[in-house]
Amino acid sequence: MTKISILGCGWLGLPLAKRLIEKGNSVNGSTTSENKLPILKGAGINPFLVALESESISESINAFLAESEILIIDIPPKLRAVNPDSEKKVFVEKIKNLIPFVENSSVKKVLFVSSTSVYGDQNDLITEETNPNPETESGKQLFLAENLLRKNQNFETTILRFGGLIGEDRHPVTSLSGKENLANADAPVNLIHQNDCISIIEEIIDQSKWNDAFNAVAPFHPTREDYYTQKAAEQKLPLPQFSPEKSNIKKVISSDKIGTVLNYKFRLEDY
Repeated sequence: MTKISILGCGWLGLPLAKRLIEKGNSVNGSTTSENKLPILKGAGINPFLVALESESISESINAFLAESEILIIDIPPKLRAVNPDSEKKVFVEKIKNLIPFVENSSVKKVLFVSSTSVYGDQNDLITEETNPNPETESGKQLFLAENLLRKNQNFETTILRFGGLIGEDRHPVTSLSGKENLANADAPVNLIHQNDCISIIEEIIDQSKWNDAFNAVAPFHPTREDYYTQKAAEQKLPLPQFSPEKSNIKKVISSDKIGTVLNYKFRLEDY
């Protein structure tokens, strides 16, 4: 049995924790909401109320990390403030604040959930060898946080960069439905389903693939117009209307490394 701490038991972290427990692991899970503590406990998770801030961290952090061999960090940057300048480097500072506690704990392996936004909108086939060039503040801070963790010699870090997240209860088509003049009609989609997210994390742990980086995007890249029009029709939603103007975004994220290194096959039927 491996003891694993998951920082952030939200949309992905909670079902991930349940899957890891099903496989015989012991899981500590964190939340920032006191109301969620009974939910975590009811799922068999050891629940902890942990608030990670740029200048402070909850006293429960030591107990949350205690005796764990693996730490999974799955917290979003959340940089959509009214004044973006006030949010500069806040996420990075949170990770800086967390690292000394990880160093002083039993944790030897860290899995950091990042995003393909670290690559920006380069018009290329993107692989793990592509130099990141983030354009958004969120992407910039994720990349800085990745580097902070990877250069630390006290633990081994694997970076997992997910594409756009979808699931049974989460899909971009619900917000695009019925809208008009949407941009980038011919841009390829780079998506990953929650089920694949969880399974890939399982494989990284089971195969002990540390000190590495993986892009995680389904090998399925129809245009935005084709894909979201089809999904809206399937869900009987008003169809989105796209601008006929051509896009210069041709970015396709390759997940070939996941196939070759982890021998992982995506569940394309979920898409």
